[in-house]
Amino acid sequence: MSVLQSRQALTLYLDNLAPSGRRSMRSLLRQVAQVNHWQGDVETCPWLSLRYQQLARLRTQLQQAHKSPNTIKTTLAAVRGILRNGFLLGHYPANEWQRIQSIPAETAKRLPAGRSLTALELKRLFKACDQEQSLTGVRDAAVIALMAYAGLRRSEVIALDVSDYDRKTGSLLIRAGKGQRQRQLFLPATAKTYVLRWLRCRQASAVPLFYRCLQSKSTIAVERISAQMVYGLLRRRVQDVGIAPCSPHDLRRTFVTRLLELGVDLNTTRQLAGHEQLQTTALYDRRSQKAQQKAMANFSF
Repeated sequence: MSVLQSRQALTLYLDNLAPSGRRSMRSLLRQVAQVNHWQGDVETCPWLSLRYQQLARLRTQLQQAHKSPNTIKTTLAAVRGILRNGFLLGHYPANEWQRIQSIPAETAKRLPAGRSLTALELKRLFKACDQEQSLTGVRDAAVIALMAYAGLRRSEVIALDVSDYDRKTGSLLIRAGKGQRQRQLFLPATAKTYVLRWLRCRQASAVPLFYRCLQSKSTIAVERISAQMVYGLLRRRVQDVGIAPCSPHDLRRTFVTRLLELGVDLNTTRQLAGHEQLQTTALYDRRSQKAQQKAMANFSF
């Protein structure tokens, strides 16, 4: 199979992913390239040369490297996605495509990743932003509010434009949802407070809702914040207030958990979180951890 045909199959696969998913899959595919001792970028790798034996061996090697079940499952899904497009383009043998379907899915299970934050932890984060009394502090508080009180992903936060928020209704249009799915949310009061505060302070002519706050007031150019910047600002605030480490996705887990604690049904929670499957939403539920901790705290004979 030619490198050009492999590139076509890879490009077709990656182009159907959201930007955040594209980055993640590229990272996993680089690891696959290293395992196969392929040199160069993922675009130059001979993906369509892979056969059943190599894919089965890849699964075993990932297991031996103690990769998580989810990482193994996602990595194999990425490779299968490329080979599927190769098959549909007529560049990959039908019999080989059928054979790789028999490679078993990863069924091992580990404890759920991440955690949900307490109300006190969130209060301390917002207090740290407020006490800074700077444009950056106001922006960071609004970013954290949208992740904790509206469940937005990092990729969704950075893609927001100022026109996506309706000040009159409090509705937020999320255009860059996972899988290119859009949704509309009505922000709760706390989130609206922090977003409106940011809107009053920000550069009125800027198109992105959130941008990098530069020191020089004479700077006209506006740079949209990146996913890495969102991760960095949360890490910095967490370190400032001295709470346990957490990620932007933990704020999303907190959002889902809190909705379920308030009695919101699972399907409505799924819709608000922008999930396609109920099973995905259930993975974000951290209520059982709290219940188990409470039960064991009072356990005795």
